[in-house]
Amino acid sequence: MRIVVAPDSFKGSLTALEVAQAVAAGWKQAQPDAVCVLVPLADGGEGTVKSLVDATNGSLVSVQVSGPFGQPTTASYGLLGETGTAPGTAVIEMAAASGLHLRTDPKAMSPFDASSFGTGQLIKDALDRGVRTVVLGLGGSATNDGGAGMLSALGVRLLDALGSELKPGGGHLQHLESIDLTQMHPAVEQCDFQVASDVTNPLCGPSGATAVFGPQKGVGQADIAAIDAGLEHFAKVARASGAPDVSARPGAGAAGGLGFAALSFLHANLRPGIEVVIDAVGLRAALDGADLLITGEGRIDRQTLAGKVPFGAMRAAQAAGVPAIAIVGSIGPGANEVIDAGMAGIFSIVNAPMELSEALAATESNLRHTARSIAGVWGAARFLPKP
Repeated sequence: MRIVVAPDSFKGSLTALEVAQAVAAGWKQAQPDAVCVLVPLADGGEGTVKSLVDATNGSLVSVQVSGPFGQPTTASYGLLGETGTAPGTAVIEMAAASGLHLRTDPKAMSPFDASSFGTGQLIKDALDRGVRTVVLGLGGSATNDGGAGMLSALGVRLLDALGSELKPGGGHLQHLESIDLTQMHPAVEQCDFQVASDVTNPLCGPSGATAVFGPQKGVGQADIAAIDAGLEHFAKVARASGAPDVSARPGAGAAGGLGFAALSFLHANLRPGIEVVIDAVGLRAALDGADLLITGEGRIDRQTLAGKVPFGAMRAAQAAGVPAIAIVGSIGPGANEVIDAGMAGIFSIVNAPMELSEALAATESNLRHTARSIAGVWGAARFLPKP
């Protein structure tokens, strides 16, 4: 019997790998001869680096970079192993270097000046190490600069009318006159950029990066129009420099417009996060010959259908002709819609009324107990007469 265990993390308690290990341990208590293949997953947001490094026996790299407001900060990215992905692959969460959690002093740290330069420094470090495939997870950004800072870190010169380089931040893009690509890192053209994002907003306009996400980053209502106009001007100058016209593309507005820079200048392939992760860890290959997929996350509900790990893993299993079940912390409204979509069953590990703190502390043992019980029923079902 071959069981593929491919969960997301249980936020606040266990990483995706720890969840998979607990499920496998419980399953093998009831089915000692089972082969459990562990494929920890993420949806492209927080935790993606850790999950992919764990899934591929990779390693973490720490780099001193410039935070979104110019402050020195240490950020990490992952170098993946060879399991399920091409050698020389890095996975980077832009929030590690340019995330909203680094806006520690809202009064002194203006969103006008927030820059994605640190994200570009992580990419540059990976390219300098010989990486030629970059998985870039967007989300949680403090920046609204259209990815201009990231490009600057990669050698692109953003110049004003006097030929001076622009100050960092989306608030200064209105002064952009020209873009000099002659000093861009030479490996950019040789690199395959896979950008993981579930955001479908365009760069500009009422549904663009600034109008929708700017207020979360401290952009006041009075400033939205000015920053949005700066992004629109950036797109115009980018087109004049020979970049493709992608500002209206779904996802161009992701991470304060970093999606735009990735599409325009890195020729990135922007896809839903879970699809990028599934390809990177080789889940489809792991499902070959499997008898069952076990996935899961902290809570399953209607939102799971919008690209969360259990839904993406289930779709991959369906394509392989493998049944899928989910082991979760809690079951919320709309979970039946996940079953209607093809999940064979959903099982909560909460076995009695308890406080959240108790549930979090008991996650590992409850996962093992639940997996053991399911495995026992699964094993007994093999001896039932076939209809």
